[in-house]
Amino acid sequence: MDLRPTGVLAGVLPAVQRPHARLAVLDISEYYSETSGGVRTYLDAKGRFVANRPTLRRTLVVPGRYDAISEAPGDRTYRLRGPAIPFHSYRFLLATRSVARIIAHERPDIVEIGSAYFVPWVVSRARRRHPATVAWFYHSNIPRLVAPDLEHGGRFRPAIARAVGAYVNRLGRLADVTLAASNFAATDLASWGVEHVERVTLGVDTVRFNPSRRAQRPAVLAALCVTDGPLVGFVGRLASEKQVDVLLRAWPAIERRTGATLVLVGDGPQASRLRALAGGLRVRMVSYEPDRDRLANLLAACDLYVSPAPYETFGLAVCEALASGVPVLSVDHGAGAELVRGARTGGLVPRGDSVALAEAAIALLESDLAQDRVASRAYVERHHTWEAALINLFDVYARLRR
Repeated sequence: MDLRPTGVLAGVLPAVQRPHARLAVLDISEYYSETSGGVRTYLDAKGRFVANRPTLRRTLVVPGRYDAISEAPGDRTYRLRGPAIPFHSYRFLLATRSVARIIAHERPDIVEIGSAYFVPWVVSRARRRHPATVAWFYHSNIPRLVAPDLEHGGRFRPAIARAVGAYVNRLGRLADVTLAASNFAATDLASWGVEHVERVTLGVDTVRFNPSRRAQRPAVLAALCVTDGPLVGFVGRLASEKQVDVLLRAWPAIERRTGATLVLVGDGPQASRLRALAGGLRVRMVSYEPDRDRLANLLAACDLYVSPAPYETFGLAVCEALASGVPVLSVDHGAGAELVRGARTGGLVPRGDSVALAEAAIALLESDLAQDRVASRAYVERHHTWEAALINLFDVYARLRR
């Protein structure tokens, strides 16, 4: 399927020649919108990283409401008109001919695919005429989105998951390498038969997400109309795979014992249902927060962060909480658990177990978390700064380049 290029792409592509770079990367993804989370954070961080390194060049191709081109040091962004994805903030990227023209014009050494809808097929078609090394970043655990608890899903859910797993395998074969940001993601990819998996990691803006922002706690609490008690946070898309309902079922016991307030930050298809579950409880629901500084202030104001999501491929919000000096209580499954184990702070409980979650949260909130705060921050500084993560990623690119 194709869309004829319109607007700026109906004419000639940018005539200004970009400086020669030792390594040129083209990122293309449908997981990029005004309200998207981890993937956009990663792609924006990569743009800032490239801007400070004249030997690198990056091109970003994402869908939008209309065609447009923008420039930044070392970075050029193409927005290609695409239809909205139903019930989501993303858009499809269908402009096969425009993508082929962009790849031919930009001549990247590496094309990194960052989504699993039409983009892999669009790039596969484009590279028939303009060969490039292709990496697929496994940002989203696709089989688990379709059938979250596939091990306990009766007759049909595992069958559906196997079909989606076969699709994941096919996407892996369209690329030269698949990038996985956690051992959990790499293991899941192996279970679907995906070969040539490269283990990488993601990072956090440790200047922005910093324990020093806890000084803003009084203002954060006032904005939330919270006058007393601990503050517990969750940030993410309010969708079934995040299992926020498990946290809300645990919350009455946590609230009763500790006097804590829960703040849920995000939007998504489960928002109305979760709002109903939260009725009458000390729960504040905050819409998607586009201001990263306000989000950093809110995280640093928390006494505990809870992540009930068992299928994260990295867990960026968990890592941002740890960087803010906030201990994390997570479930013992998925990439979030890897981060908590690495930090050796907070705790882990069985996935889907609201009783165990309540008991663990109460125990943590009633304990002295001062040392956990220090250890959480130290772990991220050692292992998950964007600088370190992106240096490693571009080393991988250099090895992959033909």
